[in-house]
Amino acid sequence: MNLRDFKKDIEYFVGEFIDDCTTFLSVKKGAEAEKVSVLIEESIDLYNDLKDKANAKVEGPKGQYFQQLRSEMTDSIDALYSKLSDIIAGKAQSAE
Repeated sequence: MNLRDFKKDIEYFVGEFIDDCTTFLSVKKGAEAEKVSVLIEESIDLYNDLKDKANAKVEGPKGQYFQQLRSEMTDSIDALYSKLSDIIAGKAQSAE
């Protein structure tokens, strides 16, 4: 895997999630807005964390390290989408 492609994937997937959140916010106002704003902040933190890890000096096999990072990215994005789905469905707990 190419580091440049991985960084583009981070930008794409996090960007798409933020786009989906803002689309929801433009359609639905109210109590959900604060919860979705928290999700946007989480996605920005994820973006920064993944970029820092991608730029870190890697000891050992790089392929395995980036495979783990890609897995972490997809799991984290899936978790964010699950939270967004819960908010949309009205299942979300109050913001903490």
